Amino acid sequence: QVQLVESGGGLVQAGGSLRLSCAASGNIFSISDMGWYRPAPGKQRELVATISNGGSAKYADSVKGRFTISRDNTNNAVFLQMSSLKPEDTAVYYCNADRVTGPDWYVINAWGKGTPVTVSS
Repeated sequence: QVQLVESGGGLVQAGGSLRLSCAASGNIFSISDMGWYRPAPGKQRELVATISNGGSAKYADSVKGRFTISRDNTNNAVFLQMSSLKPEDTAVYYCNADRVTGPDWYVINAWGKGTPVTVSS
């Protein structure tokens, strides 16, 4: 029905930048929210940033001012521009698509397989 594929992860020095991309494929009519999550102590995954199909964005306090989320609704893609990276940003970043509508199906919370980000000090 829907598949999410992330790219753009890698190894970067502290203070550097990376841009993550996620493309959703399938016969998709619409996606409500898209976002990025990463594992956190005591949680399965924590929100990093999300963006609605209208462009309203939310960020975790830990990344505000450093990360910017954007979205291409035409191509069902979401991006995460990460700047001023810190070693504590090291994680596998997972793409999420919430409330995905197709011609005869509906999916809540689709996930990609993740892309690893390593920030060296």
